[in-house]
Parts: sequence; C-alpha cells; structure tokens
Amino acid sequence: MLKLKILVSVASDKGIKPRNEDFVGTHFPDGSELTLKGAVAAIADGMSGSEAGQQASQCCVVSFLADYYSTPDSWSVKHAAQKILSATNSWLYSQGQARYQSAKGMVSTLSLIVFKATTAHLFHIGDSRIYRLRAGNLEQLTRDHRVWVSSDKSYLNRAMGIDPSLEVDYQAISLELGDVFLMTTDGVHDFIDEKSMKKLLQSDPDLNVVAHRFIQKASDNNSDDNLTCQILCVTELPEIKEDAIMRSQTALPFPPPLSIGDKLDGYQIIAELHASKRTQIYQAVDIDSDEMVVLKTPSILYDDDTNYIENFLHEEWAGKRLNHANILNVLTPNHARTRLYYVTEFLDGKTLREWIEANPKPDIKIVVKIIEQLVKGLQAFHRMEMLHQDLKPENVLIDANGGVKIIDFGSVKIAGIAEISPLYSDEEENVLGTLNYTAPESHAGQRGIMKSDLFSLGVIAYELLNGALPFGDTLPDKPTAAHFAKLIYVPSSQHNEMIPNWMDGAMRKATAINPALRYDTLSEFLYDFTHPNSAFLKAEKFVPLIERNTTLFWKITALLLLIMNLITLYQLV
Repeated sequence: MLKLKILVSVASDKGIKPRNEDFVGTHFPDGSELTLKGAVAAIADGMSGSEAGQQASQCCVVSFLADYYSTPDSWSVKHAAQKILSATNSWLYSQGQARYQSAKGMVSTLSLIVFKATTAHLFHIGDSRIYRLRAGNLEQLTRDHRVWVSSDKSYLNRAMGIDPSLEVDYQAISLELGDVFLMTTDGVHDFIDEKSMKKLLQSDPDLNVVAHRFIQKASDNNSDDNLTCQILCVTELPEIKEDAIMRSQTALPFPPPLSIGDKLDGYQIIAELHASKRTQIYQAVDIDSDEMVVLKTPSILYDDDTNYIENFLHEEWAGKRLNHANILNVLTPNHARTRLYYVTEFLDGKTLREWIEANPKPDIKIVVKIIEQLVKGLQAFHRMEMLHQDLKPENVLIDANGGVKIIDFGSVKIAGIAEISPLYSDEEENVLGTLNYTAPESHAGQRGIMKSDLFSLGVIAYELLNGALPFGDTLPDKPTAAHFAKLIYVPSSQHNEMIPNWMDGAMRKATAINPALRYDTLSEFLYDFTHPNSAFLKAEKFVPLIERNTTLFWKITALLLLIMNLITLYQLV
C-alpha cells in the first residue's frame, strides 16, 4: 500500500552574524503515527534585537515537534497545533518579561508544515516563508508579518513571544505528487529573487546540492543575516480510507453466534443482552479475574462488507480514546484476541428509554441531574474533537443510583480521522443518527457540529419532562428542509404545567431548527436549564395560540375558511 513519502534537505549557516539564531527541524514517524498524526517540518528565526532569539527559535521548533505527537489522535491538526502554539507563545512571552523585562526578550518567527494523508497544513507567524513549486510554477504561500515604516526600516508586528495573545495564519492545501516546498528565513529570501529561486529548485535532482546552493547564492548576494533553507519534495502519496486505518489494528475473523456457556478468548458467555441482524451483545465473565464484562460482536452476515467492518472498528477506536465517568468504558482485553469483537464494562442498569417509560412524570430535580451528567459526557466527547451524532434515550444507560452513561460509538465523528478520509464519501452521504433526535442540518447533508449534539440533548430533556417530542413525531423517514420549515415547537405547558417557562425557553433555544439560533456551548444551555433567564420569562408573557394549542388553532382556522367559502358561495348564488 502506498504511504506518504517526502524527501527532505536542510542547509543552514550563521553567515556574517556571530551566531546562528535560526532553527530548523523535521519529524517523519512510521506506521500508524504517520497515518494519524502526519509528518512535520518547521523553520524559525530568532528576531534580531531579541535578547534570547536563539533560545526562542529553538524552543518554537523543538517544543512543537515534541508536543504535537503527544496530542490525542482524535484531534484535528489545526486544533492540536493551535493548542501547542498558544502554550508556547505564552511561555515565551512570560519568560521574556520575567528574564529580560521586555516584550522582545524571547521572540521568534515560526513556519510549520504538517503533512497528513494528502493534505499540507500550514501554520505561519512572522517573516520566515513557505514556497511551493508545482508544475513549474513557484508560489509564496505565506505572507510576511512585517510593517515597513520607510524604504529601509521595518519591524515584525506578529511573532512568537511578542504578545500574550497569538494570531497564527493557517491554511490547508491538497498535495500533489512532485510538489516541492521551500522553507526559508529572511537571510535567504530577502537576497534571492523568485526567478532565481525557481531556477535553483530545478537545478539539480539532489536536494542536498540545491539547499546548499541557496545558502551560497544568498551569501554571494551579500546577505547580512543568518541563512537557512529547508526543501521538501513529495515523492509518494497514500491512498487511504478510514477502513484501512481501522483494519490495520486487526485482521481477525468474525466470531460465530455464541450461546450461554460458550467460551471465547478467556471469556465465558453468561447471557445474550441484545441481538439484531447487525450485532450481538453478550454479558460475559473474565474467567481469570472473575470480572463481569460485555462483549460486542459483529454479525457474520457482514463479514465481506468493508463499510460495516469499518464502522465496527470505528466504535472501539473511538471508545478507547474516551475516559469519563459518564461515558461507557471500552476495555483492553486481558487475553489475545482470536476473533473480531470488543469489550466494554458491564453496567447493571436500564436504558434511558426504559427509565422514561417507567417514570412518565419524573421529579424535575431528577431530570436536571440526568441532563447535567449528559452534558458532562458530551463535553468529554467535544474536548476530544468527537461528536456523538446519535444521542437518544436508547443510547443512554442509567443505573439504580442515577448514574448516567452515554453508550454506542457507531456514529461518532472523529476530527482527526475525518482529515485522513471521511467515514462516508460526499457522493454517498448517509444521515447518522435517529429521526426526531438528529439535528435538521444533518438531514440536510451538512456536517455535524457541536450544536448538532446539543439539539439531540434538548430533545431528550424535553421528552424526559413532557413525555413527548418538542415538534411531535410526524416527520417522514427522509425529511427535507420543507418539512423542518413547517415544524412548530410545542411549549411544555401543553404537556406539563409544572415546567417553568424559563426551563422551557432553554429547551426551545437548544432545539432551534436553525443551528445559529441555538446555544454556542453546552454549558450555556445547562446554566439556562437550571437558572431562570429573564429573557425567557418576558418572552412567555404572550404565546401565540398556534403554540399554546395547535389543535384548537387549526380547528378555528378550518372553521373560518368554511365560513368564508359559504359566504363566497352565497354571493355567487
């Protein structure tokens, strides 16, 4: 299988300066780390006049190369990089102030490329540069953050460590075979015009020779600064789909249907908890530790269905990267696996659907505790840049003590994986989730966002309190935008007069058809759900009849139409 391959060459010299304050580095990992995190190339230039420019440039490059590969695999490149760069910038700024009492204490430019799958992610601040040579055309991909006050005087207005806040330029570009990226500091590109750069890049197939020619050319042109360039050439691109990523972890055969008493890899089946044509879920005991667990196995009906296998492996991959009290814990098997399945903790409880049916009129305080736990669980997903995308009462377990766990990871969207290859292609987009709980934008083919999970949470909160759905249950199997445009939120007062208007207002906002009208964060919703919001109290002083009593509204409307028709008929006669 093809994988990402990049040739790299570096040349650097102090030039006429007493020391070299430029710093350059790369990291090209192997195996799954290359697939999930990608390869990194970086170049930095300690600012002239900075008290510790050399230390600053080294810190920028070394800290990123070390920290980037420690971030969760589920994070997108952009999210991971921005977290690291923000932390590095804060440290440089604080050290500059503490050690040198100056905003220029530890300052450096920084330009980064993260090569992941078939995309180059560029991050840039300062006046080091990134160029790309493609099909004979040389293009500068970054812009200098430098302000010129005269023809011969300028200063950096953006750089690492110069300000406590950080604004980094970011762009993602598709890679093509044969792309050549040139990374330079100003001691090079300020002394070589682009025509000469292009000629140099095409002067020799040996990148090492080319890199040193750049340094020599800039020196010959009387460069008065440190000289550094890094050249990278894309020689091979991967053809990766998510199922290939997941399958790389295991290539095991499907287990056969299991019966009580059967043994599988050190587990003994105690009971069958659920069975469908797609999966089987068994309660089992670890024979060695006597620990009660759950085994989820794929159906042998799909042993040749790559999309199905992809989804099944996706569930375990996502679950193992989540560790939270309100999320089902996916376990690492204590025994070597000979078949394809995954193991989770055993929870002695019932689904939230069963709980709703057993508690048609629950105490509001109990509902609030359930929602609080669901918010915490969803926040754990979102911190890992994951979306659940199928939150519904059937996918929530509640134990006898009121403890809540979000389960089922089959529809989870993982930002870091989606960058490599989406779970579904754009040409054949499937709506993940369940009718009436899935956000309208997902039905419209749009990508899920945090507010999509919020919509599902709002629907669950409404159902817990009212025993009904906020818009009724009249949607067709494949609703369109026209269907959603006709939906009208039914105030809680029509179902449960004990629900405060401000609490209903919070649910109304959380389930707004237009995601732009929903809360921006889960915490905002939770606060309004548990604290009176005066805006909702004012808004509820007048509620249109169509919302207060939809049936009565349409009866009156029909009666008026009948009267108008009779009057028209009478006039015609």
